Amino acid sequence: MLYNELCILAQSILKLNLFYTILIYLVDFALKIIAFFNKKIKLGVNGRKQTFKILNNHLSEADKKIWFHCASLGEYEQGLPVFNELRLAYPNHKIVLSFFSPSGFEIRKNAPFADVVVYLPLDTISNAKRFLNIVNPELTVFVKYEIWPNFLNEIKRRNHRAILISAVFRENQSFFKWYGKHTKKALFAFEHIFTQNTKSKKLLESINYSSVTVSGDTRFDRVTNQLKQDNTIDFISKFKSDNLCVVVGSSWPEDEKLIVNYINNHASETTKFIIAPHNIKKSQIENLKRSITKSCVLYTEKNNETIASNQVLILNTIGLLTKVYSYADVAYVGGAMGTTGLHNTLEAAVFGVPIIIGKNHEKFPEAQRMIDNMGLVSIKNQEELNSSLKDFIENIEKRSLFGANNKTFINKNAGAVIQILNYLRI
Repeated sequence: MLYNELCILAQSILKLNLFYTILIYLVDFALKIIAFFNKKIKLGVNGRKQTFKILNNHLSEADKKIWFHCASLGEYEQGLPVFNELRLAYPNHKIVLSFFSPSGFEIRKNAPFADVVVYLPLDTISNAKRFLNIVNPELTVFVKYEIWPNFLNEIKRRNHRAILISAVFRENQSFFKWYGKHTKKALFAFEHIFTQNTKSKKLLESINYSSVTVSGDTRFDRVTNQLKQDNTIDFISKFKSDNLCVVVGSSWPEDEKLIVNYINNHASETTKFIIAPHNIKKSQIENLKRSITKSCVLYTEKNNETIASNQVLILNTIGLLTKVYSYADVAYVGGAMGTTGLHNTLEAAVFGVPIIIGKNHEKFPEAQRMIDNMGLVSIKNQEELNSSLKDFIENIEKRSLFGANNKTFINKNAGAVIQILNYLRI
């Protein structure tokens, strides 16, 4: 996210397009230096070098095309329900999917609905023109908060259709400040913006942007679709057996420190724990396993006939968590004990599961709504985690109430995709 943060910082202090472009080039130079020392940054730097070659190899001028752009994996998951529907509606179009971050591109570079997946080039005027000359999309869909002025201004200059979905805006963003003329102008490249909430709509209206609809968050539709799938995982069923199960999803070290302490010192032997760390590097997984004093098994050891005799299962793999939540009686969703950002609480909520998260969730409005709706509990420290887990594990009535509230919350907020498709007349 370093590249993203630097570019957003650049955007926030600019008045003129020339200055913006100069700063983008400076950021690019800095990232090329950082890439020597940071593997993730290196992936992005090298990946952008290949973008135009990939596009030219897979697209022709005769192709009809639609362009989807996401910052990273979270935005991809958010946009996926819309992407899938547009793929069905336009079977003869080539779909171009671009990512900003390596954490999105590297995991979804083989996205089944897309014909071409690339990194978004540096946001310069020349790159924007070159990219759009090749892609020439009939429709462009950006997700949540991806606002790249040079690309968007070029889209507007060419009179291309573009929409922004699941958008969230805050008062402190440059669009709504005296110095934000350049970024504010870019918003008007979108013919329509679909926001998650009324506050975002009012902020847009305050700068005289009126083509806006409060459609809600497409992630609700995304997780609702999960219920239509077969979520059975044989080795998870074997591990859980008839025991109560706590699923810890997308955990970071700050989360794991508290969870491991609870497992080692307070957990009943009849309670099972499944931990799905965000980072599955071998060294981190080994450290996590060593820190647990109860019987523990890894995903890579799942064929072990004694898997059911273990109390803790660590998923040192990716791609299973959305199904694993279906086995949870209680879920802990990671990211909010530190500053990395809260992960998707809706993935657990759709299965009617009570949820516990950390304290830093201010930028995630759905979390506060779920707290107000008595489906989620935010904890600040070890003592509060111990108390919340004990309460949910021992009090079946409370566990059922919070879980039912979460399921109702999901059902009431689904439907954003239909509004977007209706607008596009699909």
